[in-house]
Amino acid sequence: MQNNSAILLAAGGGSRMRGSVKDKTLAPLLGKPVLYHSAEAFIESGVVSEIIFVCRDDEQIAQIKTHLAPILKKIAHTFTYGGAERQDSVLNGLLKTSEKSENVFIHDSARPLVGSDNIKKLSEALKSDSCAVLAAKVVDTIKKLDKNPNELRNRELIDLERPLLWAMQTPQAFKRSIILDCYQKVNSSGAKITDDVAAAVKSGYKITIVENIYPNPKITVPEDLAMVEFLKSKGKI
Repeated sequence: MQNNSAILLAAGGGSRMRGSVKDKTLAPLLGKPVLYHSAEAFIESGVVSEIIFVCRDDEQIAQIKTHLAPILKKIAHTFTYGGAERQDSVLNGLLKTSEKSENVFIHDSARPLVGSDNIKKLSEALKSDSCAVLAAKVVDTIKKLDKNPNELRNRELIDLERPLLWAMQTPQAFKRSIILDCYQKVNSSGAKITDDVAAAVKSGYKITIVENIYPNPKITVPEDLAMVEFLKSKGKI
């Protein structure tokens, strides 16, 4: 077992689930909570020695301890609380990682199809590079508004070169010392970011893309649960 850490983010409110489930990370997916599948992938990969669960509150922590009991006994783990924004939650998780950890894998636990093979590929990338991200080629034609994102009528649309576009996914993986420093700088500067790669880029680091050819959607709306369950049941991961 390598001295690496996985941070599983589970503190999000899930407002776009429209009340269909109380907690999307604990919603049942083929008989197991969504979060179980994400944690299981990291354990099966064999590349992490600890998992840090970033949680919403004590009630959620208690639920995770109960529902994930069969696999929690297989790996060192700890719990911490989320913050106001995703970037605050990530920093809280980073501060809980072991100082012995060389690398950190940051994952949105609402992506239960990540698969252990993808985690292994990210680990391989970190043997030579400092920052790596799981990503997929963009297949849709993407247009950009020239200004004012809230006005949609009679707009000028800017073409983007599709071959240059990649959709960022998670896990996003980094040397621990690097990403901790990057997030501390982001936190102190007051900058707003939406993923971990952005924190590294702000400090001047370049990113290695690990292409994912399999579905790895993030459960966001109620319909996503049925789609992900179908994909996983058919082995489409």
